[in-house]
Amino acid sequence: MRKKILFSVFVLIVVAVVYRVSSFTPELVSFSGPTMGTTYTVKFYTTPDVEDARNLKSEIDSVLVKVNKLMSTYDPTSELSEFNKLSAGGEADISRDMAYVVEKALLISQMTNGEYDVTVGPLVNLWGFGPGKREDRVPSDEEIEQAKSRVGYKYLMLDDTHLSKAKNVYVDLSSIAKGYGIDKIGRALEKRGVESYLVEVGGEILSKGVKPDGTFWKVAIESPAGGHEVANMVIALNDVAVATSGDYRNYFEKNGQRYSHTINPVTGRPVTHRLVSVSVVDPSTTMADGLATAITVLGPEKGLAFAQQHNIAAYLLIKTDFGYEEQHSDAFQPYLK
Repeated sequence: MRKKILFSVFVLIVVAVVYRVSSFTPELVSFSGPTMGTTYTVKFYTTPDVEDARNLKSEIDSVLVKVNKLMSTYDPTSELSEFNKLSAGGEADISRDMAYVVEKALLISQMTNGEYDVTVGPLVNLWGFGPGKREDRVPSDEEIEQAKSRVGYKYLMLDDTHLSKAKNVYVDLSSIAKGYGIDKIGRALEKRGVESYLVEVGGEILSKGVKPDGTFWKVAIESPAGGHEVANMVIALNDVAVATSGDYRNYFEKNGQRYSHTINPVTGRPVTHRLVSVSVVDPSTTMADGLATAITVLGPEKGLAFAQQHNIAAYLLIKTDFGYEEQHSDAFQPYLK
């Protein structure tokens, strides 16, 4: 008799749990805020395990504050800024977060033979696109050559979490740290049991899972002609990130000539080719962010060849006399469907 009673209680508990799960209706939660000189947005669907998910905003804000405190060149007390203050021969033990990002930036620097260079900072600052007051002026040839003498990823050595410099180089992670911040947000959400989310920081996006109706998250790749108001195309994402790099937002004009914020570390000058936008899809937002910048620096022909060589899913928009021409790597083909 006792066994029958215990069995009946067990059945009732199981039925109650099943009823609770089956009667649960996922809710879309969304919040946003400022970060890294831009804004972020997080969207996700609740599950029975994360019904208190509205309390996540403060946790996400803390994640972004930490990444910024480690890798911002605009904060003179950040971990990165403290390393940049070191002279030639300087070395430091850095956080695992920064070591990971530096490692990926060095990898992309090697892949491009230095046309993307993690130490491009002196040139970025010289052209007025770094910290400090922006003057919108064209540097002299002498100034450019002097800044170039402080650029060279091969002078930067990373051994686990030990970073050193053989020359007085200046590390700039602005082309990749934003992507890493997104990846960190994704991990924080997953630790809290979130199974379906979309995270965006300054146009870089990470997706996870599907919506309750089984459909993928969809994101727009904006048109350079229309900015945020016009979508050039819409793609469906599932457990991947997409990052877009372009020269149509951050630039200045002088004497009728336009100077992009994208600096080629080999020439020491802003890029002058007609590649205006690159979108890269990758499982890692960190890599998508850095690779999109790398392809932008390389330009339309070399950039597309680079994407093909390394099996990178890349979508390029190239300015023509009559508008924009679309090109894409073979790996991007599935996202056109």
